[in-house]
Amino acid sequence: MDFRAVLRSVLDGFRSHSIRYALIGGFALGAWGVPRGTVDLDFLVHHDDMDSVDEVMKSLEYECRHRSENVSQYISPLQVFGEIDILHAFRTHSLEMLERAVVKEIFNGAERIRMVTIEDLIGLKIQAIVNDRSRMSIDMADIEALMELGIPLNWGLVEEYFTIFTMDDMYKDLKGRYTGDQ
Repeated sequence: MDFRAVLRSVLDGFRSHSIRYALIGGFALGAWGVPRGTVDLDFLVHHDDMDSVDEVMKSLEYECRHRSENVSQYISPLQVFGEIDILHAFRTHSLEMLERAVVKEIFNGAERIRMVTIEDLIGLKIQAIVNDRSRMSIDMADIEALMELGIPLNWGLVEEYFTIFTMDDMYKDLKGRYTGDQ
């Protein structure tokens, strides 16, 4: 996938349609400073904007291969444009993630993109673990790498995510290791 070309095209479409979005997933991890190989792009998009997303993606010749209440998957027939997965934001926490999204520069400042905060990336990683336990090792490594960045975290929000998924002991262990606070 040519990430630069795809992001430029998709973001132009999102902006022209006033789509409320934030980058998530492996590419967002890299933009925060956690190197992670990825082969696709992942976005969180306001559920009410999904019809506009469909317009944008069709105009870029992506095919919608899957759509449910929670997610959509778009695949280009051209390998260079790859796959784009979209998580639909309609629950309180995901809507709040969109509100908290920050603008970051990527490609050495050549592009600016909205992405979820580190705390929200951690929350999404926790949810991924709960949805698929086979992801535990890679997602926990991502969570710890985000914590190791040394960027001050809103530990209350991080705790909220662990509590939602009844992983309080894991939260206490991680907070103790990364803050010294037991």
